[in-house]
Amino acid sequence: MIARLSSLFVRTLRDDPADAEVPSHRWLVRAGYIRRVAPGIYSWLPLGLKVLQKVEAIVREEMDAIGAQEVHLPALLPREPYEATNRWTDYGDNLFRLVDRKGTDMLLGPTHEEMFTLLVKDLYNSYKDLPLSLYQIQTKYRDEARPRAGLLRGREFVMKDSYSFDVDDAGLDASYQAHRGAYVRIFERLGLDYVIVSAMAGAMGGSRSEEFLAVAANGEDTFVRSAGGYAANVEAVRTAAPEPLPVADAPAMATVATPGVGSIAGVVDLLNSEHARPEGWGGADTLKNVLFMVTEPSGESYPLALGLPGDREVDAKRLEAALEPSVAQPFSAEDFEKYPDLKVGFISPVSLDGTRVLGEESATGIRYLTDPRVVEGTHWVTGANVVDEHLSGVTVGRDFTADGVLDVAEVREGDPAPDGSGPMTLARGIEMGHIFQLGRRYAEAMGLKVLDQNGKLVTVTMGSYGVGVSRAVAAVAEATADDKGLSWPVTLAPYQVQVLATGKDPSIFEEAERIASELSAKGLDVLVDDRKASPGVKFADAEIMGMPVTVVVGRGLADGVVEIRNRATGERNEVALAQAVRAVEELVGAKRS
Repeated sequence: MIARLSSLFVRTLRDDPADAEVPSHRWLVRAGYIRRVAPGIYSWLPLGLKVLQKVEAIVREEMDAIGAQEVHLPALLPREPYEATNRWTDYGDNLFRLVDRKGTDMLLGPTHEEMFTLLVKDLYNSYKDLPLSLYQIQTKYRDEARPRAGLLRGREFVMKDSYSFDVDDAGLDASYQAHRGAYVRIFERLGLDYVIVSAMAGAMGGSRSEEFLAVAANGEDTFVRSAGGYAANVEAVRTAAPEPLPVADAPAMATVATPGVGSIAGVVDLLNSEHARPEGWGGADTLKNVLFMVTEPSGESYPLALGLPGDREVDAKRLEAALEPSVAQPFSAEDFEKYPDLKVGFISPVSLDGTRVLGEESATGIRYLTDPRVVEGTHWVTGANVVDEHLSGVTVGRDFTADGVLDVAEVREGDPAPDGSGPMTLARGIEMGHIFQLGRRYAEAMGLKVLDQNGKLVTVTMGSYGVGVSRAVAAVAEATADDKGLSWPVTLAPYQVQVLATGKDPSIFEEAERIASELSAKGLDVLVDDRKASPGVKFADAEIMGMPVTVVVGRGLADGVVEIRNRATGERNEVALAQAVRAVEELVGAKRS
């Protein structure tokens, strides 16, 4: 196929979009692949749509290869199925809700577990119908609070979502592994540097959950891995708790005067100057107590206090994942006014526990959860809930008892992996796929049952598997772009070859058309720059558009040569005119392999 730039619906831009934060966003807009309509919403132009369709083709081929069957469900959905699973509420503000002319509540589908479950329930009723895997490639909608980074965090996006249906857990395991293998092949064919990590199930529910992350410095997800093979999204890391210590061995609790000192750093400095000890004092010897107001999807709120070592901070994303679908915000001044007994900067777990502090009863009624490292018998320096005072020797199990454990402290480079496989390193990635073993949550809510071999009704068990198709376009662009523009792999490029006619002589344009025709006859997609524009403009546009191979027909034609450029490497070679088509074929073939 041959396309010509003189008639192609595209305009390149010389300046970056004002809201562009990452390279993929900048170059996809500037190269004329997508166009912003509103925050987080983009139109796909011809060049971008061709890339998107090639990603879709790869996904379809691999899904079909494992026996999954494609369907297409509506994006406009009724409220009732999402009420049955409580996700009408759990999704909170992320759900696009609307009311039709008859006053009926509707939504734009963010994902389709409920609808697939009802579809199978409507048609199947026997174990003989299973196992079954269905998928669709469809536009999804989520009302992102802060859409950003172009296609990477949008309010409208294209996703492949598939669902497996099995009679028993052994069948679910097999379906899960089949999808997992398909995802490995998809991301390898996309050419992405990716890692598979343990993940949180979140609002989806279920048991086993893994993410496929494209390694990228600009990625929004942080993940960890160890040399011993451990890998997890940072939200899914579980801190190994130390062994409890004998409470009887802990020092007595004592008051420490800390006038004007309400920070961890200030307390540590004071301890080292006025209460020195051989091993010194550090932030890890202190216990900070951080308060949040948690709002449930229903709108009800409650206070929550978190106790964690003073040298750690609460990781906002880990907290969000742990409390989902509820949302937590740090205590405001107004919140503290509701609890006047709490002394900011000097909050004590002893008072939060409701036991005696300095002889006074101070039950706050605030739920108190601690970091896994805060185990029985450990003793800490922490607030006294009295201004200008702290307590030393405050011991878990003797002086206070928490209501539970919440593992949301920041994970650091060098922290030990939970499985003992060595220290962890931190990296960034773009979430490209997420697979879940949902189990029976949705089937039970929707009443999806089949007759088993014994004629007994059993609830079907399900898996859910998503791939960000439009996000994949951005992820590949992010991984391959340079400071001049996009640089597509052969398998995804809108055109494998771009032929530039650089000059005014009609023979140059005639030769460019001849080469393009021969390349097209060989099965290659070719874009010819036949515009009446300067060579500099054509070279700049070729680089920004990022086709894998460029053939320059220009001044060298008088000497019987053309120039062939490799976009990825920047390599340029002059080739005899008679050998040009063969050389391009070989270069494209080498890139494809």
